[in-house]
Amino acid sequence: MGLGGSLWFEWKIALRFLLDNYLQTLLILVGITVGCVVIVFITALITGLQGNVIVRTLGTQAHIRMLPPDEVNRVLPAPPGLLALDLENPRPQRLRSIGNWQEVRDVLDRQPDILAVSPVVSGPAMGRRGVARASVALLGIDPARYLRVVPVTDDLIAGRFEIGAGHAVIGKELADDLGLELGDKLRLDAGEGREAIVDVTGIFELGVRELDARHVYLDLKQAQTLLDLPGAVTVIDTTVADIFAAEDIAVRLARLTGLKAESWMTTNSELLNALRSQTMTSQVIRLFVGLSVAFGIASVLAVSVVQRTREIGILRAMGSSRGQILRVFLLQGGLLGMLCSGIGGGLAWLLVEAFNHFGAWPFVILVEPTLIPGAMAVATLTGVLAAAVPARRAARYDPAVAIRYV
Repeated sequence: MGLGGSLWFEWKIALRFLLDNYLQTLLILVGITVGCVVIVFITALITGLQGNVIVRTLGTQAHIRMLPPDEVNRVLPAPPGLLALDLENPRPQRLRSIGNWQEVRDVLDRQPDILAVSPVVSGPAMGRRGVARASVALLGIDPARYLRVVPVTDDLIAGRFEIGAGHAVIGKELADDLGLELGDKLRLDAGEGREAIVDVTGIFELGVRELDARHVYLDLKQAQTLLDLPGAVTVIDTTVADIFAAEDIAVRLARLTGLKAESWMTTNSELLNALRSQTMTSQVIRLFVGLSVAFGIASVLAVSVVQRTREIGILRAMGSSRGQILRVFLLQGGLLGMLCSGIGGGLAWLLVEAFNHFGAWPFVILVEPTLIPGAMAVATLTGVLAAAVPARRAARYDPAVAIRYV
């Protein structure tokens, strides 16, 4: 028998064994299909949840912030032979600028893993309108650069993002607290007689109360004047291509520039731990569902081997090799895994679409193009591996002994 005829023979036998034992096959089909639905849906759900959390969190902040190094006390060492008892208080951190920030900006622009660089001057001030006042954070920016880091224009709820020539853009909470609307005047007092009156040209809502209640966007030069930092910036914001490599990139940038580099992974450590916990939970669920699928396939094929002992003996007596018998049961395991995972992946996709259209999710669940094919490949491999032990048992039957079974 040629290779093509041998393979066709093995496929026919494998399909016949599955169809003859239709009740057990149907039950295991349902079980594996439900398992694949759970794996695909849970994976898509957690991936969508993580993506939504990351977008909402990192959409309002830079991935890496370059800051001036902290000021520290420099204590002279004690002379040899003497013991010095020092009482040291931490040094207060004043508002400081980054030296040669233009050169640092140009160096960061040339880094291949950095997508956007934006110099910012920021500092505290008091916002006033009539008798109402609120503590605010002034942010002097270059709009062309800053909007590539934090797309504030996507969150404008009124007006336009215009900050030049005595204009400012403020958050919705601050506007409500001070009773401000578009076109109203806002007095900014940065202390020591440095004041400015600006027109409100835009109102944004980032969804983070602290930012919506404090941030006031100004032109870079106007903010520098108010904060008494002419020509200076206090921070350089950046975004990177791989957000989960931000910490490693920050360490490298700190060595390269001599500045303090803070990544979002450091400032949002609790969020990072939550994302890792979600990923671990998803992996554990997939592992145990996969194990249940594997044991289900193995149990059905083990029963099939016992029930088909006489047929196996006849096939062996008619000249079928041990390898053919082995491949027959391996094919059964692979067919069960591939067929059920395909059906389960399709049902999971329909379930995701139903939840997206009719559910009350605050985000859209996306099924990645590789998720269902990947699940099918893993399920097929699992089915083949689960069938290995029953297949070896069937292949080792002696024809003379096996044919005696009725």
